[in-house]
Amino acid sequence: MTLTANWSYPTAIKFGAGRIADLPEACRAAGMARPLLVTDKGLAPLPITARALEILHDAGLQAAVFSGVDPNPTEINLAAGVTAYTDGGHDGVIAFGGGSGLDLGKCVAFMAGQTRPVWDFEDVGDWWTRADAAAIAPIVAVPTTAGTGSEVGRAGVLTNSETHEKKIIFHPRMLPATVICDPELTVGMPPAITAGTGLDAFAHCVEAFSSPHYHPMSQGIALEGMRLVIENLPRVYATPDDIEARAHMMSAAAMGATAFQKGLGAIHAMSHPVGAHFNTHHGTTNAVCMPAVLDFNAGAIRDRFDRAAGYLGISGGFDGLRAFVQEFNESLGIPRGLAALGVTEDAIPALVASAIRDPSCGGNPVPLTEESLAALFRAAM
Repeated sequence: MTLTANWSYPTAIKFGAGRIADLPEACRAAGMARPLLVTDKGLAPLPITARALEILHDAGLQAAVFSGVDPNPTEINLAAGVTAYTDGGHDGVIAFGGGSGLDLGKCVAFMAGQTRPVWDFEDVGDWWTRADAAAIAPIVAVPTTAGTGSEVGRAGVLTNSETHEKKIIFHPRMLPATVICDPELTVGMPPAITAGTGLDAFAHCVEAFSSPHYHPMSQGIALEGMRLVIENLPRVYATPDDIEARAHMMSAAAMGATAFQKGLGAIHAMSHPVGAHFNTHHGTTNAVCMPAVLDFNAGAIRDRFDRAAGYLGISGGFDGLRAFVQEFNESLGIPRGLAALGVTEDAIPALVASAIRDPSCGGNPVPLTEESLAALFRAAM
């Protein structure tokens, strides 16, 4: 193994119940006087969004809202957001919500000052250097779910509305200047969203821990992130107002996205095209795919999970973990197969064609081929 790598770790995080009150200070520190709060259609009318706007207005900030964000945001949503940003004379973005709102908010801040099409900045090689870095607007991120960890990421996921492919848009300056992690904002999530987002965080940690790349900091963060999800997701699923458990889940979400700098794998390579083609919830899709991927990767990851299982409170090493994952999914109401999410057998060739091009493939501990991905999709059905 060659011990050479490029590492970059997260940003300033204001963490704790009630920290939404620090939002105006975070905006001013980033140079914002007229922030555009970007969120999704479902979140925009809810009290937590109204409360954030009230805090901003009371502090003298001229904030406005853009809520044209679909569950799997597209370049069409992005164009509308950039228009709202430009027409409103805004000077920064508050990315507010779950993964969709966070990703699109970061993309709006990134693209508002660019002249090239967004697909020119896909996370391929050094494409990010094509961007005018000085034109990227400042970002403050406020997660309202505990799952994607996009608040500490340097990329946003967009679905191409024409090809139905998910693309990762990357630039180092898409990393938010400040993150407000207030677990009280996650209390109102419905149980199914609590489960799906929490299992997204779990998938990030599992795949980062499984990745063959060298990143010992990520490895430790991924292990502790898995433990936090295992111990706290059942608590928040059963008792939504358990603020302590909500805080641990919010930590686990940020940890998962930090850890996956080490790499993602087949779970995400599969779930990205499924989400793009069938508009499924990303975290739920990850959870459905995980058992089949663990089986596929078993030979390469057994030893490390044999060592980790005891720390995670699971007996039986890797085999115990594999059995636990299926039981964990079922206890949280996750469907047993992709067919229950609407995926059809005849779609598998198209899904494979997209999956093999997904950059997540590079982090899988067992090399992926079109044949192995087709077998994985069939196993996950």
